[in-house]
Amino acid sequence: MVATYHRADSENGDHIDDPSEDAIYMLIDDLNDTDNTFVVIQPDEDDPAWYVSVAVLDSGGYEIVRRDTRNREIDVSTGKNISDIAHDIVLWLKGRSRPRSTS
Repeated sequence: MVATYHRADSENGDHIDDPSEDAIYMLIDDLNDTDNTFVVIQPDEDDPAWYVSVAVLDSGGYEIVRRDTRNREIDVSTGKNISDIAHDIVLWLKGRSRPRSTS
């Protein structure tokens, strides 16, 4: 199945098409500092114009990177509360997602 809006992929191979806020929360919650250190959410297309990533910080918490090349936007922040991070990501995604053409 191809994602309609975007896909989430984590370092350990987890993949979710069009992840919900709960799914994003679970992907972040599954991150660790050894073999699953990041998750990336981006359009399901070649050379995506935007992405958001969440990575585990050595000092605890997470680094969140939001990048949209169409708008020359890059934002790097940190957070510790997974619920807040997942919610903020969903809000950011709503401004970028456009359904894939079915033709």
